[in-house]
Amino acid sequence: MLKFTPYQTKLRINYLPHFSQLKLSVMIGIFVLVFSCIHLIPSRGISQALNFPTPKAGISIGNSKVFNGLRVNFRDRHVDEINGLNITLWQSKQNKDAQVNGISLGVLPTAGYLRGINLGIIGIAGDYEVRGISLGLLGAGSGDKLCGLGIGGLGLGASGEVRGILIGGLGVGSGANITGFALGGLGAGAGGNITGITIGGLGAGSGGNITGFAFGGLGVGASGNLNGISLAILGAGAGENISGISLAGLGTGAGRNITGFAFGGLGAGAGEKLSGIAIGGLGVGAPSIEGIAIGGFGSGGFEVQGVTLALGWVRISDGGYLKGFSAAAFNQIKGTQSGLSLGVFNYAQHLNGIQIGIINYVKDNPAPFKILPIINAHFD
Repeated sequence: MLKFTPYQTKLRINYLPHFSQLKLSVMIGIFVLVFSCIHLIPSRGISQALNFPTPKAGISIGNSKVFNGLRVNFRDRHVDEINGLNITLWQSKQNKDAQVNGISLGVLPTAGYLRGINLGIIGIAGDYEVRGISLGLLGAGSGDKLCGLGIGGLGLGASGEVRGILIGGLGVGSGANITGFALGGLGAGAGGNITGITIGGLGAGSGGNITGFAFGGLGVGASGNLNGISLAILGAGAGENISGISLAGLGTGAGRNITGFAFGGLGAGAGEKLSGIAIGGLGVGAPSIEGIAIGGFGSGGFEVQGVTLALGWVRISDGGYLKGFSAAAFNQIKGTQSGLSLGVFNYAQHLNGIQIGIINYVKDNPAPFKILPIINAHFD
């Protein structure tokens, strides 16, 4: 049996920790050398990786083309499909057809398709699709689709569809449609339609329709229809129709029709027809009004049915009509009035109803009854 002297035993015990540190340093050095050499191989057609325990599954260090498991690479090039945890240290510009399914981690994970959990120190970039949970310090973007939960320090965007819950420090944008919840610190916009809840610090806009709830710090606008609830500090507008509830600090307007409740701090108006309740700080107007129209100063149109109120002036254009009730300092009906007018001065070319005011003028009444104080009437 081998025996050690006390001096030898002490020497052996002191030497073991140093020997273990030496082995660890050598192993790390070999790992770094192998990893570096893998990327020095100037080959594009073969996999440049150290894979174990099998060529396509387990742990991969390098540019493996197809792999399942844990994979670590400096920069991906011409990858086909990775399933599992993929860690990359830098952006790739030669990876547009790659599919990465699982967890992608890196400075700027890049692939044709990123599906799963995508975390980028700088951002996330997908040539065709980014799907799942995507978090980018600066942002996340896709050349086509962006779906799932996305958070970008500056913004999120895709040239195609954007679906899910999207939060961008500055903005959220889509060249096509946005569906779901979109929050942009400055704004949220789509070249197509927006459906869901949309909030823009400055504004929310769509090249098509907005359906759901939309809030814009300055304004909300759609070149098509605005359906649902829209709130804006300055203005809310649609190139076509507004349906639902629309509230704006300055004004609410539609190129064609407004249906529902519309409020504008200064005014509310439609290019064709206003149906429902409309309130304007200064005025409310449309060629056709059905419902309740309240203007701080004036209200009017060509064909008006319902209740029309204004502090100053209710006006019906030449040849038009008012059916219902109107109240203003000056009721000017340059057409036919059917119903009741209440004001200081009431004027009607044709009357089928009653005027109550200080001065009441009915043009088609016979001479003694054209102008009367307090009350005037004419019935067909």
